[in-house]
Amino acid sequence: MQQRLPRETPPVVETLDDVAPLADYSFIDTLNRDPGAKADGADHAPRQVFSGHYVPVQPTPIENPEYVAHGKNLFHELGFADSLAQSDDFIRMFSGDLSGVPAPLHNVGWACGYALSIYGNEFYQQCPFQTGNGYGDGRAISVLEAVINGQRWEMQLKGAGRTPYCRGADGRAVLRSSVREFLAQEHMHALGVPTSRSLSLYVSKTEQVRRPWYSEGSRSADPDILVSEPVAISTRVAPSFIRVGQLELFGRRARKQEHPQAMEELEKLVLHLIDREYSDVIDQSLPTADKIVLLAREFRSRLTSLVANWIRVGYCQGNFNSDNCAAGGFTLDYGPFGFIDVFDPQYQPWTGGGAHFSFLNQPMAAERNFHSFCSALRPLLTSDSNYLQQLDEIEGDFLQVMQAKMETMWAAKLGLDAFDAELFRELAMLMMQTPVDYTMFFRELSSLPDNIEPLRKSFYQGPTYAANPDGMDRRWSAWLANWQSLTQSRSREELSNQMKLVNPKYSLREWFVVPAYQQAAAGDYTLLRELQDVITQPYAEQSEDVEKKYFRLKPPGLSDVGGVSHLSCSS
Repeated sequence: MQQRLPRETPPVVETLDDVAPLADYSFIDTLNRDPGAKADGADHAPRQVFSGHYVPVQPTPIENPEYVAHGKNLFHELGFADSLAQSDDFIRMFSGDLSGVPAPLHNVGWACGYALSIYGNEFYQQCPFQTGNGYGDGRAISVLEAVINGQRWEMQLKGAGRTPYCRGADGRAVLRSSVREFLAQEHMHALGVPTSRSLSLYVSKTEQVRRPWYSEGSRSADPDILVSEPVAISTRVAPSFIRVGQLELFGRRARKQEHPQAMEELEKLVLHLIDREYSDVIDQSLPTADKIVLLAREFRSRLTSLVANWIRVGYCQGNFNSDNCAAGGFTLDYGPFGFIDVFDPQYQPWTGGGAHFSFLNQPMAAERNFHSFCSALRPLLTSDSNYLQQLDEIEGDFLQVMQAKMETMWAAKLGLDAFDAELFRELAMLMMQTPVDYTMFFRELSSLPDNIEPLRKSFYQGPTYAANPDGMDRRWSAWLANWQSLTQSRSREELSNQMKLVNPKYSLREWFVVPAYQQAAAGDYTLLRELQDVITQPYAEQSEDVEKKYFRLKPPGLSDVGGVSHLSCSS
């Protein structure tokens, strides 16, 4: 497969006509279309898809779309004028109406199938046909691939209606979940964590759907009412949207020899992944088997770094199945995610997720996804035991690499030259017993306090602390003195500056997001846009008003409130 040459991008992209020449649909131009698909994309009912890498699907536009927000930083990176987000033809396209797009843009999008593995275990029953052939992009439809400033981007509408993989659902996303994902993607990028990006967000002024959700103040684990919510379409952007679960689907078919082209389709998808996501580190002239071994090694490096970064910034994916794991090694699918407030190794924002996807169990969940990834590649290497052995060794060393990345991350958060296990163990115990606000604690520590008084801003002071406050303070003071003795190798200013680049001041806490999407549902986007500005500068010392509003402990009245402290879904 040939890597395409960069295209010249206009200095400023002001219209959809300026976007059109940048189109370059590598996925659908080089991979296989489902032979049972309809060319016009009128394919909106659940059905089995037995082969092919994609299905052409016509998005279902939302009614009477209205501009809510756009990814300002991403627009700047792409060279898009801010005014483009509110132009009529751009709104039409990215709210699902492809009927009038200028050539060579396509007026049909595409959706992809993938398999499901939960914690490394293969599942089929979530597919309505019990075969795995009906599982995939149920409401996500890609509508454009473009090369912009030498970088390939795929643009995918979320909430764009039914596809063959919709499993009987309506294919819609509501404004609530769309706001969450829109903000989270740009926050994660600003935090320096690899992620899909947010291009645009539009809401329907007239179309609503019914969804289960929580009544105000509910402490139920599951939603207790049905509510009508406005539908929305957000556009997420990434170099590709190839998932580990996608590779798995084709790996399973090849392993079972489900059809004559099964092995060929797996190989084509793997080589396309390398071309899209790894061409800068994998020589295209190498034999396929060498490429696959290098792919596994590089993905291991990216995935371990990603998860260490998640924990660095207090992020929990919540539902880290293989189909929610991007094969490019970035964060994908912001469903029941959460950013931690009170430090708790078992923090899990999703009530259906279980401890195996909780905050500090994410390295183990990543290891299980990497197992699924390697299993998908294995059919391509069965003819050479040497390559299989190399793959097994790469897989077997995952946890060792993961542990090294975690220790490097903790050392950086603490401003240490090297990880100190005993110092960290005592800190983790103190953080749980006090307990502390994860983000606030590390940010206050980054100012190198002389005593524990500044750290108290991050203390929630739970039952253990209340039972023996003097004893807890003595333990904190002893820990702080020990930490100070290990941070003498650099000047105070240098150390503080370095730690503040690792420990963000502002985090996308759910209790900030809830009022933003509630007001947005009433047509007021002021708070949403204010929050967007704050969380896209997470390391900056912002204004005094911003600090008072967004750098503070979670109010006690919000503990255990459904939709704020936990959620069972994010539709």
